[in-house]
Amino acid sequence: MIRYDARQRSFAVCLSALAGFVDAIGFIATGGFFVSFMSGNSTRLAVGVAQHHAAALLALQLIATFVGGVVIGSMIGRIAGRYRHPLILAWMAVLLALAGTAGESGAVWAAASLMALAMGAENTVFEEDGEVRLGLTYMTGTLVKLGQRLALALQGGPRWAWLPHFYLWIGLVGGAITGAATFPLLGFGGLWIASAVLVALAVFTMFRGEVLFGVATAKDLT
Repeated sequence: MIRYDARQRSFAVCLSALAGFVDAIGFIATGGFFVSFMSGNSTRLAVGVAQHHAAALLALQLIATFVGGVVIGSMIGRIAGRYRHPLILAWMAVLLALAGTAGESGAVWAAASLMALAMGAENTVFEEDGEVRLGLTYMTGTLVKLGQRLALALQGGPRWAWLPHFYLWIGLVGGAITGAATFPLLGFGGLWIASAVLVALAVFTMFRGEVLFGVATAKDLT
């Protein structure tokens, strides 16, 4: 996280908040499964297998769909080249809009799968040289780095190097709180809000991508 500048960090926090928002909706709607946090689903898979419980298959479905989302997001990024960021964000927007529609129609698990597909793709936004440099939908590694930076600060190292990791974590938590508060009011319709946010971000990165990533934009190419 510290390798990125302030604008990129803010963008990452925004996407992390969106992941928390979507994950909270998915968690409530599915009765305790995750659409972005696959460590939790892996534990549910293992417990389900040990207890011969059907929940194992549901967890496996979400894990497989999430991985598929990463694969598709990576492929879009490699094919799209300079347009990788807006196209990945637009793809996520389409998936979440479809998820909202499916959920409102009563197809809860179809909606959850579409949400997991989108969250897998989100993790490819900060992909560099075929490697995901910044996880946006899971916080274990971020909290480990936060703790390491705090240890360095206590030993005379950089005083505030832990803050970027804290912001990323608090972004996801804040987004999850918002998603949990939104679901009783809008149900799966809350995903249309997330989709609209992604459309706005896609348009921004299309025309102002150099501000965040130093890449050519549509304006530069016309």
